Amino acid sequence: MSRRVVITGLGLVTPLGLDVTAVWRDLLAGRSGIHLLSTLDTSGFKIRIGGDIPDFDLGDIVDPKEARRLDRFSQFALYAADHAVRQAGLDFSAESAERCGAILGSGIGGLWEIEAQMERMLTKGTDRVSPFTIPKMMLNAAGGNLGIVYGLRGPNFSVATACASATNAMGDAFFSIQRDEADIVLTGGSEAAITRIGLAGFQNMKALSGRNDDPPAASRPFDSDRDGFVLSEGAGVLVFEELQHARRRGAAIIAEVVGFGSSCDAGHITQPDPQGAGAGQAMRMALRSAGLQPGDIQYVNAHGTSTPLGDKAETVAIRAVFGDHADKLSVNSTKSSLGHSLGASGGIEAAITALSIHDGQIHPTLNLQTPDPACDLDYTPLAAKKLAVEFGIVNSFGFGGHNACLVLGRYDGR
Repeated sequence: MSRRVVITGLGLVTPLGLDVTAVWRDLLAGRSGIHLLSTLDTSGFKIRIGGDIPDFDLGDIVDPKEARRLDRFSQFALYAADHAVRQAGLDFSAESAERCGAILGSGIGGLWEIEAQMERMLTKGTDRVSPFTIPKMMLNAAGGNLGIVYGLRGPNFSVATACASATNAMGDAFFSIQRDEADIVLTGGSEAAITRIGLAGFQNMKALSGRNDDPPAASRPFDSDRDGFVLSEGAGVLVFEELQHARRRGAAIIAEVVGFGSSCDAGHITQPDPQGAGAGQAMRMALRSAGLQPGDIQYVNAHGTSTPLGDKAETVAIRAVFGDHADKLSVNSTKSSLGHSLGASGGIEAAITALSIHDGQIHPTLNLQTPDPACDLDYTPLAAKKLAVEFGIVNSFGFGGHNACLVLGRYDGR
């Protein structure tokens, strides 16, 4: 029998705040974190809204001198990890370092540093480019720095599958513990892509909502009037832990990780398969990994980005996988409140799904005023509801055709 994996800590960095309890409360209350961007001068941009996090401060988690040597996405990861580790009650000095790891996802990595140093090079010359450029911008910097801060000498690597990155990372963390390669893994994702080049790139491919006049209403998954996603930033880091290890140290268990699946559409670099074939394959693989049938699932935290093609394809995929049971599912989109934090989104949404299972509530999908006839599931429109969730699914789909699906369950106490 494979080793069981549980979640013992959660940490979040989101446009709704940095405290897990407060973010969860605001999600249930139907609050939005989308606003006019303030960390970026949007003069000359068509899109001026998003889910940035102004006045973010890493605090005393690391020395201020060291903090300056970290790109924003790494700072987010360290902040979220600090909260997750403290909630889990972990003291890594009392653990075997070789049995503890960090597996994180990021779709883009150190874009702040890339942009800043490119501008410095073009305006001041090559000799003025910072010697810290490479260690700040590299995609594995967040996970590497978690290893350094906590002394984690077990599995440590980074995953880049665009918007599926965090969920793929959590799948690897799940399997790593199952295979007895580690007892504890810090996992999830981090992203900080709200820069000039990031915003301009997404804007010019016409992927973003243009509702500058009403930012909280811009992200509207599954609604007939959706016009694109809302670019966000943040981090979601979770403590995955082997069950008996967690029980021996008396840890409070939030939820259990029971299955994972991944796939590739192999069709188009940005557009999803219209029939959701790859997404459906990932969900089926996750159910098989968990030893579950479609009828065992009560809840789906959808990828639900608010794009015309993506929301429809995900709906088709859910119907194909769940058949008649699809009409009994409760579905929602966390991105309706927080926007789309790209490679971090799966980590944030897994944390929210764990809370949904633990607390027996699911938050609403905001702005679902006029349902798209092609999107015909129960998306929990506008108001939270109580729901006894035994098993829930986290869906994450990314550019490149990447699909990842994580199954979480209620811990049964055994």
